[in-house]
Amino acid sequence: MPMNEKNATNPQTEPAVLHESVIGWFGEHARDLPWRRPEAGAWGVMVSEFMLQQTPVSRVLPVYEQWLARWPRPADLAAEAPGEAVRAWGRLGYPRRALRLHGAALAITERHGGDVPADHGQLLSLPGIGEYTAAAVASFAYGQRHAVLDTNVRRVFARAVTGVQYPPTATTAAERRLARALLPEDEATAARWAAASMELGALVCTAKNETCLRCPIAAQCAWRLAGKPAHEGPARRGQTYAGTDRQVRGRLLAVLRDATGSVPQSALDAVWHEPVQRARALDGLVADGLVEPLEDGFYRLPQS
Repeated sequence: MPMNEKNATNPQTEPAVLHESVIGWFGEHARDLPWRRPEAGAWGVMVSEFMLQQTPVSRVLPVYEQWLARWPRPADLAAEAPGEAVRAWGRLGYPRRALRLHGAALAITERHGGDVPADHGQLLSLPGIGEYTAAAVASFAYGQRHAVLDTNVRRVFARAVTGVQYPPTATTAAERRLARALLPEDEATAARWAAASMELGALVCTAKNETCLRCPIAAQCAWRLAGKPAHEGPARRGQTYAGTDRQVRGRLLAVLRDATGSVPQSALDAVWHEPVQRARALDGLVADGLVEPLEDGFYRLPQS
């Protein structure tokens, strides 16, 4: 019987068994990532968490290294115009994350003396920081006991414990309760469990083509033991990019990132053939604070 949110009737699916298996696997197979090294500090962890949202590690790595070399502390980033954060973000996508990270750096500098706070509530009060990021920074940077629920962790829990192929589209209260029930009591072990379960979802219990033969908890996995029943909800569709407003926004921002100053409307007009969609994308960038309109039809990255 799969474990419910309160307990497990099968001794093999007791949380302690899962903890030992997954954390042991993590000790042997964890990737050597720069934000996991001691020298990364809390700021390095926070930067990585912003960059890794909806973006694979391979794309994040070079930008992360350049970012930390340029802005090793929050105050270094806070001293720059927000447009520089957008420029340095490059082609990671979802560039509003760069503005949010800049806003968090300003708040850390002004409210916390330039040090990323360890308190979960203070982290949550920073601009651009949601429940997941606050828990992740508190756990990965400060070794605290928090349920860290990203897409990978939610998928592992859905399969191993709940017995379904995919978690709900949005995180539910039931998932949060289950995550809390699975947390080890010891803080250090809980932080290790958070990182280990996330790595398991990223490397083994993947969204497609999961490799159960490599999974340390395959023998306890409720979904596998049930014969891997297919997902019963709406079909999961991959995000499209070509021809979307996202693509147009990316091309417009690329022109502005490459420019040393402001650029004329004509330079932006040249990047996309369809005028209505192009104007809509540009208006969206302005509304999001990613682009500043100037007089005489010129535009630039935000300066304040």
